[in-house]
Amino acid sequence: MSIALENVLAKAGLKVDANEFLTLVEDAARRLSPPNPDPSHYFSADQRAALTDVGLDISPRSEDEPDFRARTVAAHAVLADSALSVLEAAKVLGVDDSRIRHRLKEGRLTGWKDQGWRLPAWQFAGSGVLPGLEIVLRAVPEDQPALVVAAFMSTPQSDLVINEHPATPRQWLLSGGDPEHVAKLVATLGSPF
Repeated sequence: MSIALENVLAKAGLKVDANEFLTLVEDAARRLSPPNPDPSHYFSADQRAALTDVGLDISPRSEDEPDFRARTVAAHAVLADSALSVLEAAKVLGVDDSRIRHRLKEGRLTGWKDQGWRLPAWQFAGSGVLPGLEIVLRAVPEDQPALVVAAFMSTPQSDLVINEHPATPRQWLLSGGDPEHVAKLVATLGSPF
């Protein structure tokens, strides 16, 4: 295995060996769209005409263009590797693993099933959960995948300002910011506006 990959994983703080990480990357790539989809296939003739009229290129990616999926595959692999199992989450929160499953069912924690539940690490803080987490999770649109929510929670938002700088929703909540502000923003995920 590549020493360079092992060094990158260690520097990023990912506790996974290089072979496991490459398996995660391969799995994430397999789950994504085909390598070279034809974007025009997803639109009606009228929609294609409207999109091209305003200057959008909806032709398939050419072979010499970089694969747009690479960044997403890497992000998905990191999300999967940093996620906690039910037992790990129970240990962090100091509760029985049945309480974690109960919180997942109630929407008080979020996760996805992949050979058992996986809970994204962004929702934990120290030995507890992120302050205001339940309010935020109630507002997350049901059709939004874990990777989109994780990206939102770790991306600075211009509406959430701490010390005159845009903060991530996670930083905002950790600093005692109103979770309703984050809930309003997360509710717009996937909407056209």
